Amino acid sequence: MKLFHLLRLYRWHDILVVLMLVILLAACNLPSSGLIQDDDHPDSTTATFTPFPLDTQEVQVTGVSESPQQPTNTPEPLALWVAPYLPEQLTRWLSIPEGIQQMDDPNEANMHLMVGDGYPVSHWVYALVAPFPTILDGVSSDDVLRSWQGTPSSPFGNLPILVDAGTLEIFTAKWGEPAPEAVKILPTAEMLEYAWDERPAWAIVPFENLEPRWKVLEVGGISPIRKEFQPEGYALTVTLTLDGEVSLVENFINQVSEDDQALLGLPAANRDDGKLTTVAMTGVTALVRATAYTMELRGLLYPAEDVGPILREADLTHISNDIPFYPDCPSPNPGQPDLRFCSDPSYIALMDEIGTDIVELTGDHFHDYGPEAMRYTLDLYEQRGWVYYGGGYNLEDGRQARTIEHNGNKFAFIGCNGKGGGYATATDTNPGSVSCDFPWMHAEISRLTDEGYNVITTFQHFEYYSYLIQPILMTDFRGVAEAGAVIVSGSQAHQPHGMEFYEGSFLHYGLGNLFFDQYQFCNYFMCDDTFIDRHVFYEGRYISTELITLKFVDYARPRLMTQNEREQILSSVFQASIWDHEK
Repeated sequence: MKLFHLLRLYRWHDILVVLMLVILLAACNLPSSGLIQDDDHPDSTTATFTPFPLDTQEVQVTGVSESPQQPTNTPEPLALWVAPYLPEQLTRWLSIPEGIQQMDDPNEANMHLMVGDGYPVSHWVYALVAPFPTILDGVSSDDVLRSWQGTPSSPFGNLPILVDAGTLEIFTAKWGEPAPEAVKILPTAEMLEYAWDERPAWAIVPFENLEPRWKVLEVGGISPIRKEFQPEGYALTVTLTLDGEVSLVENFINQVSEDDQALLGLPAANRDDGKLTTVAMTGVTALVRATAYTMELRGLLYPAEDVGPILREADLTHISNDIPFYPDCPSPNPGQPDLRFCSDPSYIALMDEIGTDIVELTGDHFHDYGPEAMRYTLDLYEQRGWVYYGGGYNLEDGRQARTIEHNGNKFAFIGCNGKGGGYATATDTNPGSVSCDFPWMHAEISRLTDEGYNVITTFQHFEYYSYLIQPILMTDFRGVAEAGAVIVSGSQAHQPHGMEFYEGSFLHYGLGNLFFDQYQFCNYFMCDDTFIDRHVFYEGRYISTELITLKFVDYARPRLMTQNEREQILSSVFQASIWDHEK
């Protein structure tokens, strides 16, 4: 009754106001879990909403339209500009993925394939070259750059650097515009002949354009035809990059990486270690007389102290060993009066040490201790897995070319004794060196060439103590070159002879001794000098030769020449060579 009388004292609208105030006051006491205060700013009035976990409460909404979604960022379309100066050999590999537009105007593209500082895509290697009979071996990195900029400091003085149009553009992108008269632009096909006609001359060419009549010069002590070559740090490596907004380039690269594809289909470089092979060719080896005596005194490996690393470094090392190994071989005698030779079997350790792969058996003295010693020697070679040629267990065995494949490069080694007669004893039943049968050999070389082999032909031939090329050697050497041999090497010479390029082949008429005791023996001590020819092959073809010059310090050990000694021997041999045949 009291409540009833109380309500009658108020008007109804007043009652409604009171009820609303009660409801609002109750709302102030709701739990605070629905609103989260900013703990870092306790005075702040900003709050954030914490939704209920979806797995603890289901909400069904009917009759209410869904809230609009938040706007998302649409990826920017990819547009690529490819610098027009990039090498043709590179751009023909270019494969632009679907969805990327190639632009002609760099300003309309958001990614650029160019010489720059972006993401490295490919290393393009160039070589500094000169005509082959150039005595100079190299220049500094600064020499090349200063010549480009018009302040030459190299031994080539004010001579312009020869380049083709593509090389000019790509090095302009790398180094800036060359100074006036610093370069001479020539068509690629004309550059080599021009350089030979105008020598001395120098040029920059792409690695893939190397060919044997170019001498590859070191730049800063680095040469791209050597096995230890690394493109980083080499002044003539051009890095091609993908430039653009970092996020775009990263997203593109990540996408390509996920697809496990080469970036834009491009090779990592124009030079691949896995496609290169080096072949070291040597002259006379005869571990007899004073050479053998010195080995007994100073150690069996003593002769290899300086040249061992050079020969082991080659992928294929050729040794022309004239002498049979024989278990009953007499002790070495430096003053031995006759020319009947053998080597103690223990001396084969020296051939092991230098990394022998291929043994030539065309020598005059292979038969000196008869069939038993020759068969014994062949057995030693076979036990080591060495390839032999130019001689064998019989005529058919010895005349055969021996084929080898390395890094995709195919080689065939074939040789014979040009003196014949009693020097070449191989018959249908007897072992020994094989006499030259030129009609058969020429046909065999042509067949092997047609099958894709780089044929290397060597001779044991008549011996001359002169740098000059003798006519009788020229006839036989040129004949096998005409048949297709890419390298023709004289294994008979006890002193170096001249050389030439003929029909695209390199002919070195005599390299000199590798291990033989003619120290201070020849006129003017010319037998003290010798060569190792390191031939370079790439992607199935012969591309370059390095001439390694050595001098004997005693009856057994050759060493690398000093710079002055090297210049003297190169000058003498180049003057005795024939360089005009293909000019």
